[in-house]
Amino acid sequence: MARRHSKNEILDAALDVAFEGGLSQLSFGRVAKHLGIADRTVVYYFPSKDDLVGEVIMALGLRLQASLEPAFAASAVGHSTLVRQAWPVLATDETDPVFALFFEANGLAAAGREPYRTLVPALVDAWVAWTVERLDGDDEAAKREQALAAIAVIDGLLLLRLLVGADAADAAAARLGAA
Repeated sequence: MARRHSKNEILDAALDVAFEGGLSQLSFGRVAKHLGIADRTVVYYFPSKDDLVGEVIMALGLRLQASLEPAFAASAVGHSTLVRQAWPVLATDETDPVFALFFEANGLAAAGREPYRTLVPALVDAWVAWTVERLDGDDEAAKREQALAAIAVIDGLLLLRLLVGADAADAAAARLGAA
């Protein structure tokens, strides 16, 4: 009797496939081949490619939140402090592949490709809400603006890291006071 794979195992395999070839190469067939199972097993848990992509993108977001959580265990901070705390945690070889996928999804969303056009703004909104909770102050509108600014700086530095290299990104982060 063949081994039955759980939804989480298939999702983990989908993440592996995405890390190996990018989101544009993610398919039922590649996930099934990675696990040595039939395509229909993947389809059983993820009825459409949009479902599969959506779960992969949300799993990426959860991984990033989990990696950042220790940096923000202390009390609420200002947005500049938040950037300084986040940069050393995010600017690592381990997180580079996660952000490469995130930026690929951003590019596909900006090009209007579904499901990215719908999923990525929802993911960014979730990140903003998560960040707002870690900022000090009582004015929610001001905290949202600070969260957007912090995310813009961090994402810009991380994109620079992926495109130009860690040294250039670290130098830019130092210039901005983020390192």
